[in-house]
Amino acid sequence: MGPEISFENLSESDLYVDCVYKGGNKGNAGDDPLHLLMECDVSGGFRKRRREDNPDKLAYVILYTSMTELEWPDYLDEETGIFRYYGDNRTPGKALTDTKRKGNRILENVFTILNSKNDLDEIPPFFIFKKTGHGRDVKFLGLAAPGNPSVSPDNDLVAFWRTLKGDRFQNYEAYFTILDTGAKPIPHEWLNELITDHKKAMENAPSVWKKFIQEGREGIKPLKAPKQFAIPDKFEQLQSDEEGRTCLDIIRKHYEPFPQGFEACATNIVQKINHNFTDFNLTRPWRDGGRDAIGRYIIDSGKVNQSLKMECALEAKCYSENNSVGVKEMSRLISRIRYRQFGILVTTSYVNKQAYEEVVEDEHPILIVTAADIAAALRKSSIYSGNVIEWLSEIDANNKMWTYSTIL
Repeated sequence: MGPEISFENLSESDLYVDCVYKGGNKGNAGDDPLHLLMECDVSGGFRKRRREDNPDKLAYVILYTSMTELEWPDYLDEETGIFRYYGDNRTPGKALTDTKRKGNRILENVFTILNSKNDLDEIPPFFIFKKTGHGRDVKFLGLAAPGNPSVSPDNDLVAFWRTLKGDRFQNYEAYFTILDTGAKPIPHEWLNELITDHKKAMENAPSVWKKFIQEGREGIKPLKAPKQFAIPDKFEQLQSDEEGRTCLDIIRKHYEPFPQGFEACATNIVQKINHNFTDFNLTRPWRDGGRDAIGRYIIDSGKVNQSLKMECALEAKCYSENNSVGVKEMSRLISRIRYRQFGILVTTSYVNKQAYEEVVEDEHPILIVTAADIAAALRKSSIYSGNVIEWLSEIDANNKMWTYSTIL
């Protein structure tokens, strides 16, 4: 377990990355630790603190998330430092920025300043906190700046449509970067200065925040934390941005009348993930499942010598996000991998823990591709909700298996 700060010591505590700040135990709103630690409101995903030297402007903003909601999949990529956060217009009936805490309006203003490259010192620092799941306890994920050098200005703040119970409404999807503040904590004194003396706060800011204020997006130094492999949970295997979720839903619905049609789509996806996959041929469907296609992976040494061609067997499962690939399906694929072959499991859902552990612990040569991978591959290939149907139709037109459906 990482470091913890008790509820009684919050009001003067410094901010340590990945430190847990304990909530109270009285059973009411007063147990909220962020109220004491950051002098902010006791609820909500957006919590702001205004400057005393200029009440019209923000001293800093707290972004609070559980990071477990598939409907609003806030997500921190610890290896890149990129943090995706969803705005606060989450129910129909209001305009995009007409929210109680004005979170979406804050996003609009901040990203407008960022992309104009003027008055960058008017951008408030963002402090990211995550719910731990234990009472009111929260974990500090880091100091964040809006944007990222690898995310274009056209994509760092995107408004999208969502339908809930037949009603349409818009919300924002925003991208931030957790900054590398080094081994030292963020002093509580700096938080006080941000509130009372903006000029002094800029002089005493962490060096990474100063660099961001001076250079904007290109001055961002992310906190990158390469991690050891662990079995990804359901949320990690399903998580994607809003466009990815929409595309996945379209794919599932498209192949619902004939799930075997997804087999050709899966081979196309794998080739988008890695262009060294080639020569896929769909196999006659097994009565009880098994491998759906046979292909090759080519390793080329250069221009002169012969390439190494490794055969692979692919199985495709077009499942809803709540229907996982289990031990039964995985075992069938494993049992049908021939000598010198490796397997590929492609699913629009996720692989449950027991099946995943079997692959890892027994070192079976299986490449697992889940919903998150599919969404990333489509985005990389410029496939989005506006053209995904066209892409699927082209696959279907080239897939002779569709004509085979009449004799299954």
